[in-house]
Amino acid sequence: MESIPIHPIFAEYDMNKVMRLLSITCLLLTGAISSQAGATNYSLWINGRGAGGAAGNYSDFSYWGPPRADIGVNPKAVNWDGYNSIASQNGKVRNALDCFCTGTNWCYIATFSAGDPMMGYTLANFGGSTRQVRDAMPKKAGVCGLSGGATNTQTGWNIRWVRAAAGAAGGTELSDVGAWTTGEPLVRDLKTATARAMYNHNDTRGVWFYMYAGARGTAYSFLLPGQDDEVVAYHSSGGVAGSAGSAYCNPRDWWCNDLTPGAAVNEGGWPKWNNHYLQYRDDAERFKHYLNNNWDGITAPLRTDMEALAR
Repeated sequence: MESIPIHPIFAEYDMNKVMRLLSITCLLLTGAISSQAGATNYSLWINGRGAGGAAGNYSDFSYWGPPRADIGVNPKAVNWDGYNSIASQNGKVRNALDCFCTGTNWCYIATFSAGDPMMGYTLANFGGSTRQVRDAMPKKAGVCGLSGGATNTQTGWNIRWVRAAAGAAGGTELSDVGAWTTGEPLVRDLKTATARAMYNHNDTRGVWFYMYAGARGTAYSFLLPGQDDEVVAYHSSGGVAGSAGSAYCNPRDWWCNDLTPGAAVNEGGWPKWNNHYLQYRDDAERFKHYLNNNWDGITAPLRTDMEALAR
């Protein structure tokens, strides 16, 4: 049998070494492919104020409305009680992030109303902490098992972005004036000065927040500056920075400054918080705040984008 000629490029090398290098390269490629094959994307939905789904039950979307298929890849409901303080309930959100957003898994996150400061608080205060990698298999109380043992850790979570409908991270004047019962711990958190001082809103650990601001305010509009969705004003739902809220509007409203699209500085010179981007401004004044247990209000355009982009 004739020997196979060696290509001139390999003539000066030890062929045994070449073959070993090729074998190692193949193993590395196989490992990389296996790692990618094991990766899973999840869509996490974090509720706002009010009772709803059972905490720790990631399949219970009753807070939002009837079951739907158009809410992103592998959707999970991150339920908390919507009544107690953000700090006291935050562990439930961290459990979910540990479950689904560590290791090779990545998350897209949707929030509503007080779910926005809940997520901002989590990233600012815990986004740089050491997390144990979990197996995405929830057990009691929504805690997942370890993946790879206790020493398999990472810093923070794997989050592609956050999308916030009616974001309340800037607080609401309804809390300031006592339009809601002030005995409710969450209502005290949502006072404008309190919400804005609760954590460093500029520290998102590099994660972008895409904001959806509704403008169909009616009953309480006289309490809320500028455009509002009947619960939160544009200064909050638009991610406007600062220690207090102010009036922002749609372009056709001449009596207050425009809430500008994207990450641009708002009319009048006041910026948005770092890594905050106005994705949707309700110029047609179509969307109110409330879900009505049917995915209604400003959540509708958020849901459309989750279907299209959380894949």
